[in-house]
Amino acid sequence: MDNKTLVDKVIEKYQGDSREVLEILLDIQGEKRYLPKEALNYVAEKLDIPVTRLYRIAKFYEALSLKPMGECQVHVCTGTACHVRGASRILDELEHQLGIDPGEVTEDQSFGLKTVNCVGACALGPVVVVNGEHYGNMSALKVGKLVKEYSKEQKDKEKKQA
Repeated sequence: MDNKTLVDKVIEKYQGDSREVLEILLDIQGEKRYLPKEALNYVAEKLDIPVTRLYRIAKFYEALSLKPMGECQVHVCTGTACHVRGASRILDELEHQLGIDPGEVTEDQSFGLKTVNCVGACALGPVVVVNGEHYGNMSALKVGKLVKEYSKEQKDKEKKQA
């Protein structure tokens, strides 16, 4: 779906209410995996708000991204409980296996890696969240299985789309 059609559809869903701008941006990102410049410009035009406001919102909220994100979003919790229980070793292993640093996306855009301050599941720490699915009591040894599982899922999706 092109950006203008998507923006029209999302704005219609929220009845053109500019107070729903965060939800509008989240919906656009849900479809595109990031907020394309063209889409932001069109949202600003349609809602009659300055595009700079949209960029401020996009940069303020961690959940929003101005750069394409990976199909599988991997978040490593680095909060105190997870840190004490080995989050840094898990992050090191993910960096090694995916070949990217936090904030980056793999070349094929299948994985994105981020760190988060706390996911609120301290009793399960260390925690890794992949596409909203929480994996508690993680270890560096379990990382390979997790990456392999999601790599296979990605390949299966690609086969179905082909």
